Amino acid sequence: MDARKKSTLAVGVVLILLGVFFAAINIFPGLNLTIGSLWPFIIIAVGLALFVLGLALGAPDLSVPACIVAGIGCILYYQDSIAHDFSSWSYVWALIPGFVGLGIIVASLTGGGNRYSVREGLSVMLTSAVLFIVFGAFFGAFGSLGAYWPLLLVGAGLLIIFRPLLHRK
Repeated sequence: MDARKKSTLAVGVVLILLGVFFAAINIFPGLNLTIGSLWPFIIIAVGLALFVLGLALGAPDLSVPACIVAGIGCILYYQDSIAHDFSSWSYVWALIPGFVGLGIIVASLTGGGNRYSVREGLSVMLTSAVLFIVFGAFFGAFGSLGAYWPLLLVGAGLLIIFRPLLHRK
């Protein structure tokens, strides 16, 4: 991808992200955007800056740390401003590998990686989602689902066993 396409892509991404941010403020009036609650947005902004820097420098692999940092910023915003509870770290940490998977997919779509990167990123995201649900259910985050978390482990094991049979070589 040449420099002009990269800079155009970077500007487009920034405009989309700003639009999503302001749309979220308008659609969800309950979002807490007081000065004391804006500190997680600094972390999100650092993630976005890493992403734009990666696009500008022609280093699409910077999407991986960008997604990790921005994702952690989103988690911190949720914990600080919406849930008012940081004890969810007991299971929310399982989302971080999903941010890695998302970064792999974004890097692959912006010129890095190979044709298998999207599948690998989706696989990491699926694993992260299963871990999140299992640990969340174990720690009682999902209410009545908490009693059935062992069945989630059985399902994850079956998925691991039978997944190779589903892929063509």
